[in-house]
Amino acid sequence: MRDVLPQLLDWWRADERAAVATVVRTFRSAPREPGAAMAVGPGGEVVGSVSGGCVEGAVYDLCLEVAETGRPVLARYGVSDDAAFEVGLTCGGTIEVLVTPLSRQTWPGFERFAQAVMGTGIPLPDGGLPASGVCLATVIAGPDDGVLGRHLLLPRAEAGADEGLPDGGLGHSGLDAAVTVDAVGQVAAGVSAVREYGPRGERTGTGTQVFLQVFAPRPRLLVFGAIDFAAAMARVGRLLGYRVTVCDARPIFATPARFPEADEVVTEWPHRYLAAEIEAGRVTAHDAVCVLTHDAKFDVPLLRTALTNLPAGTYVGAMGSRRAHAEREARLIEDGVPPEALARLRSPIGLDLGARTPDETAVSIAAEMIAARSGASARPLRETDGPIHG
Repeated sequence: MRDVLPQLLDWWRADERAAVATVVRTFRSAPREPGAAMAVGPGGEVVGSVSGGCVEGAVYDLCLEVAETGRPVLARYGVSDDAAFEVGLTCGGTIEVLVTPLSRQTWPGFERFAQAVMGTGIPLPDGGLPASGVCLATVIAGPDDGVLGRHLLLPRAEAGADEGLPDGGLGHSGLDAAVTVDAVGQVAAGVSAVREYGPRGERTGTGTQVFLQVFAPRPRLLVFGAIDFAAAMARVGRLLGYRVTVCDARPIFATPARFPEADEVVTEWPHRYLAAEIEAGRVTAHDAVCVLTHDAKFDVPLLRTALTNLPAGTYVGAMGSRRAHAEREARLIEDGVPPEALARLRSPIGLDLGARTPDETAVSIAAEMIAARSGASARPLRETDGPIHG
């Protein structure tokens, strides 16, 4: 949903009526993950997607209906349904989509939710999100239609704050309390999920299902070396949803004008900057470090810092020829980097795609980052078995 929020906020502030369709649950090989969203605006315009094209037409019609009536609807589209072939869901999976109305009347707390997800609504010193993110709890099934689509934003601004519909919360204070506890665990894990409760939040009860949608802060892509390959990496990183930082010790090269796609450009010795970010807790296992400096005085101390101090799981790659890699590896061993830490280094960086230009090279690096994050084989899909959508 994050990608459609700016447009939704514009409609909400203009006091227009719109509708938002959100994937809340998937089964088997579904084309989009839970949380994917499509919205239809007051003029019939569309932003976002819930299925990559498979069921967009049917969901569009449902959005128009919900925007008009103001009543939420939970719909299921699956290959086993007669309607599935009519709307084009041919991937073999099933998705459940919750369509909710969006207006000042139906969701008065929407602005704070949007600002929290976009990083401006939670009062932190740097204006960003809490390190672990926020959670939007939404009722997707309940004992009566009156609770369908109710929202609760967590963490709350203050005890008892109205985060949902005009009468507040998910419909019962007990349910709010139970969901608040569960949301803490989901946010810590960084995973969205559907939980089931009784109508008053009973743990052993059934009948009330709540979608806990987690919005984690954007992962970071730290690019070291203010060269043309860094500019290409900034473009690709932004496309993939990373918050991109380009860092170089040379002020003549490290300028915002040279890297317009980067979120920030830092002039500092790379190893000092990275060490400070690690010390401050601003680099996580979801982030990526790309070393493009091509200079031993920069990349050796930088890689020593990265390989021995970054959290397990953080992607660390370095550009260079095989000869440069061998020389750099020898220097790192001389500097005392242990073998298990050195094994983390992806060098030469990227997958073997035959890349030559900076943009092609950036694609090969991004492909390796995605494969490393997912644990996939990076083999052609025609040579693999199992679901295409992980």
